[in-house]
Amino acid sequence: MKNMILAIDIGNTNIVIGCLEKDDVAFVERVSTDTGKTELEYVVQLKMVLDLHGIEKDSIRGSIISSVVPPLTTVIRSALVKFLGDDPMIVGPGVKTGLNILMDNPASVGTDLIVNAVAGNKYYGSPLIMIDMGTATTVSVLDQKANYIGGMILPGVRVSLDSLVNRTSQLPKIALEMPKKLVGRNTIDSMKAGIMVGQASALDGILERMWDELGYETGVVATGGLAPAIIPCCRHEIILDNELTLKGLGLIYEKNL
Repeated sequence: MKNMILAIDIGNTNIVIGCLEKDDVAFVERVSTDTGKTELEYVVQLKMVLDLHGIEKDSIRGSIISSVVPPLTTVIRSALVKFLGDDPMIVGPGVKTGLNILMDNPASVGTDLIVNAVAGNKYYGSPLIMIDMGTATTVSVLDQKANYIGGMILPGVRVSLDSLVNRTSQLPKIALEMPKKLVGRNTIDSMKAGIMVGQASALDGILERMWDELGYETGVVATGGLAPAIIPCCRHEIILDNELTLKGLGLIYEKNL
């Protein structure tokens, strides 16, 4: 029985793949974004991911893509046509989201941010701030009337860490984990504390300043590959939902059937 939707979010660092059955996300997997791969290689990768989770191709009734990497959109679209036999839905102009976007140029808003906002409003309500921690860390805002009113973009955790390591001659690569003490007694612990607490403190400070500007506090939800490492270090209450983007893709798919 065809009862599942295959949802794919193409980011600059990772491609998030998942299957949804109604409101339930069957799985979430991340693979590296690689613009050098062919459509056949992505077909093989998709098949491997589905096989890993015991999902038959015949159980998928449709697919949907959101992407911030235009060169890969066409490749993965072709891969889905070859794999499933049907053209996927692609989030973009002409696709209904139900979201009122109050931006200078609504078309310039990344599809991943729109998808997160659709899911955020559905599952957590408004007003809401959504944090997506990937290559960049993005902070998006839904006001009290569920309007998408804008946000903030700052360097992602890995971007900051890689820049620090690559621009210094003696600093090593480190794992993203909290040291035992905030005041590091060696280079590695000092770097860990700086990256982890620095990023968490930045998010805490951003939330407080946004609330001041809005004139009210909001709920906060975070997603993205690096969120599980950083969000537990924050002092404000932030819900961690790594399925947020896939849930949004599922909602948009159903809205446009």
